Amino acid sequence: MIVRLELAPGAVIREDDLQERLGLGRTPIREALQRLVRDQFVVVLPRRGMFVSSIDVGELATLYETRAIIEPYAARLASVRGKPSHWARMRAVLADAHAPGMSGGELIEHDRECHEIVWEAADNRFLTDTLDMLYAQSDRLWHMYLADVDDMADAVDEHTRILDALEGGDTELAASLTEAHIRSFDEQIRAAVRRRLESPLAG
Repeated sequence: MIVRLELAPGAVIREDDLQERLGLGRTPIREALQRLVRDQFVVVLPRRGMFVSSIDVGELATLYETRAIIEPYAARLASVRGKPSHWARMRAVLADAHAPGMSGGELIEHDRECHEIVWEAADNRFLTDTLDMLYAQSDRLWHMYLADVDDMADAVDEHTRILDALEGGDTELAASLTEAHIRSFDEQIRAAVRRRLESPLAG
């Protein structure tokens, strides 16, 4: 809900509202909120309450440089540890993504699935937890600038090349293609931010 901006930056979070909306008890809601605070999606202000954190486009560089180091490393591990079943699943996701009429939102979901399969193949839960949080932060930025982001179909093609390298066991190519994929996303978001700021309606 936070990533997809159903809960917008600055929105007040009330446990009772979430319980009713999600059909969950108090304990799992509190556990989820504790993790969201830790992952900086939610902030707690003493005597004021709990709020969805703001989206700071100024942190784009930090987000990119972190993902650009960790994700290629995960790709290296995946190219060594991955099994044919991982790559068969990834090919199925990519085949589905090539279906005509896919929306940008649907394509970003396929993008995430591809990343998650690679993380699973890397078989390192500490990496997976970190990458999951970083991807979610990137995903929230993408949803914020959805209307201004270029066609996501290129990202699908990038995953196809990454998959070929992973399946072929080409560790360094898988890593370099993954870094290029992350850089492409960063550049698209930066371009979208510039267009938004340069718009006559900005401000």
